[in-house]
Amino acid sequence: MLKLGTQAPSFSLLEPKSGTKHIFNHQLAKKGYLIAFVCNHCPYVIHLLPKLTELCNGWTEKGIQVYFISSNDIENYPADSPKLMKELANQYGFKFPYLFDEDQSVAQSYRAACTPDFFLFDNSFALFYRGQFDDSRPGNDLTVDGSDLVHAVDRLLTGSPPPEIQKPSLGCNLKWKPGNEPEYFLPKDKKA
Repeated sequence: MLKLGTQAPSFSLLEPKSGTKHIFNHQLAKKGYLIAFVCNHCPYVIHLLPKLTELCNGWTEKGIQVYFISSNDIENYPADSPKLMKELANQYGFKFPYLFDEDQSVAQSYRAACTPDFFLFDNSFALFYRGQFDDSRPGNDLTVDGSDLVHAVDRLLTGSPPPEIQKPSLGCNLKWKPGNEPEYFLPKDKKA
C-alpha cells in the first residue's frame, strides 16, 4: 500500500463517456481528491456501486474531485471495455469522470491491487486515506453505507487528522495484461 503522505501521482486518461482526456496534476485546486479503481464486472464493485455513486456525486458538490479509473485488461475481460464503461457511467449518473487506464500505468503508480481500491488525497495532494469502502461484502448481509470512506472524507473536510484505523480494501484482483503484473503484486517467490 502507498504510505500516508505520499504525493498523488499525476495522470492523463481518456474518459469514454465524453471522449475527452482528463489531466490530474498538482495544478488543480480542490478540497481533496478521491481516486477509485473500479471496473464494470467486479461483484464487489457492483455490490456497492449505488451507494458509492450517491456519495461521490455528493462529494463533488462539496469540493472533492472524484475520479473512477478502470485499469483491467479488456482483451480478456471485455465487460470492462470503454464502450461499456460509458454505458455504466450513464446508467448510474456519474457526475465525475470514469477514466480508462489502457496501459495500466496509473494503477501501477498508485500500487492499486483490487477493485474497488480507494485513495483519498488532501488539498496538498498528500495521501490521507487508502482503504476499504466499508465492511459490507457480497453475501455478508451488512448494510452498504461507505462508513470507512465517509469517515475519512468527513475528517479531511473538517481539517482533522487521517483516520488511525485504515483497513485495506478487499475485492477482485486487478486484471493485469499478461506479463504486465507489477512487482508489488507478485507473490514473493515470483519477484526478481
